[in-house]
Amino acid sequence: MNTWFIIENEAEYKKAMNRYEQIRTAKKGETDHREKMLLVHLISDYESKTSSLPELDPIEFIKIRMEDFGYKASDLAKEYGDKGTVSKVLNYKQPLSLTMIRKFSKILHIPGDALIKEYELK
Repeated sequence: MNTWFIIENEAEYKKAMNRYEQIRTAKKGETDHREKMLLVHLISDYESKTSSLPELDPIEFIKIRMEDFGYKASDLAKEYGDKGTVSKVLNYKQPLSLTMIRKFSKILHIPGDALIKEYELK
């Protein structure tokens, strides 16, 4: 296991991202899982300090962060508890609920403010 510290520059960020890619499928209880969770926190912290949030609707933002962390809709459904509702939300058929905003903000490391913006349903 590597020793990690707060990410302070682009080289450290790339090193952390490379390591995250190696262990991103680690499951809870496995040795690499705690390191993976620490890296998610450190990477998110660095990104929030160095990047301005794009002007995206909340669903696009969720989809980008899902891709960043290698999550699928089924991963969000496990956290939220209802695959059908998650699918409807990701396809703009149903708005985000307050519970979804809270849970998705936490697991995808998205500020809640970015998820409460208005957007059009289809």
